[in-house]
Amino acid sequence: MLKKYPIFKWTLVVLTALFVLILSFGLWFKSLIPPKNIEVVASKIEDLPYLSQNIQSVRGKILAVVTSTKTMGNSGKSTGYELTELARAYYVFEANGFEVDIASSLGGKPPVVIDDEDMGVYDFAFLNDVTAQNKVDSTIPLKDVIKENYEAVFFVGGKGAMFDFPENKTIQDIVRDYYQSNKVIGAVCHGPAALVNVTLDNGRSLLENKRVSAFTNDEELLLIPEAASIFPFLLQDKLIAKGARFNEGGMYLDKVSHDTNLVTGQNPWSVWSVAETMVKQLGYKPKFREITDEENAVNVLIRYDLHGSKSAKELITQMLKTQKVPINRVLIAKHGIIAAMKGDIGRFFDIISMVSFIKQMEA
Repeated sequence: MLKKYPIFKWTLVVLTALFVLILSFGLWFKSLIPPKNIEVVASKIEDLPYLSQNIQSVRGKILAVVTSTKTMGNSGKSTGYELTELARAYYVFEANGFEVDIASSLGGKPPVVIDDEDMGVYDFAFLNDVTAQNKVDSTIPLKDVIKENYEAVFFVGGKGAMFDFPENKTIQDIVRDYYQSNKVIGAVCHGPAALVNVTLDNGRSLLENKRVSAFTNDEELLLIPEAASIFPFLLQDKLIAKGARFNEGGMYLDKVSHDTNLVTGQNPWSVWSVAETMVKQLGYKPKFREITDEENAVNVLIRYDLHGSKSAKELITQMLKTQKVPINRVLIAKHGIIAAMKGDIGRFFDIISMVSFIKQMEA
C-alpha cells in the first residue's frame, strides 16, 4: 500500500522523525529543570538569618495594601493579590525595623494568587508565619485605616488591583496626603493602578512628569491577549495618559523607578528592589540580605540582553565559581519559553544554551 503512495510514506516518515525529535528535546529540556526542594516548602523565619539574626529595633509602621477583587471583570478568570509581591516586601520592611499592617479594599481575607513556580524560601516562610497569616486573614478595611499611623504605603500587585484601586477614594486620599507630606509611596506590577486617578491639591495629576514603572503592555498582552477588553484599561497606557514618563525595562525582568518619594516597580521580579529603595527613601541603609537565586537569574538575563550570550556565560561562571551563589535555572528556562512564544527562535536557543551551561557548571 505504501509503495503505491510514496508521498504518504515520506510524510509518515517525516512526521515520525519530527515527533521523536520533539519528544527527545522535551525530555532533554525537562532534565535541565531541577526538582522541587522540599526544604524550601517548609521554610520558616527561624531558618532565614536575614529575619532571625541582628534584629533591628522598631522604626515605625508601613501599610501594605492588597486587592479584594476575586475575578477579572466579566471574564470569569480568577485573580487576587500576588503572594510573592506581598511576602517579599513584607519581610524587607520587617527586617529593616518597620512593622507592617495589611489593608484591603473590603477588609477581611482577600483572594490570593500563588504561583508555585515562582515561590521561594521567603514566600513559603510567609505561608508558615502565623503572625503574617493572621494579618492577611483579617486585613484592615481601607475605610478604617488611620493614615497618620504609617511612614509609608506599599501597593501590592495582582491583576485584581486594576479593578478596585483606581476609583478608591481612600487610596486617593492616602496617596495625595503622603506625597504632599513627603511620606514614601511604593507600588509594584499592577499596584501603580492606585496612582492613576490621584489629583494633588494644586489640581494637577500626581503622575504628571513622574518617572514610573509598572506592568507593561507587552507583558500583559503576551499572557492575556484579550487584556484590553478584560481590564478597564492597560496600565502602561493609562499611566502615560496621566502624564507619567513610563520607564520600561526588559520583559519580566527587574526594573525600578525612583522619583523623589515615589518608588515603582515593573513586575514581581522588581519587589526586592522596590522595597529596599523604599527603605533608603525612608532614610535608612537596607540591612544586608543574601541575593536570592531568582535575582541572580534575573541579573544573568539582563546581562544577556545588554551584552549577549558570551558575556552572560562569563557572569554565570563568575557567580558559580568565584562567588559560589545559586542561579535559578527554572526562571531562565521560562524566559526561553517566552522567547519561543514570541517567535524569537534565536533568543530561545541562546537562553536554553545558558540553562544547559549552568547545569554543567553546577555538576
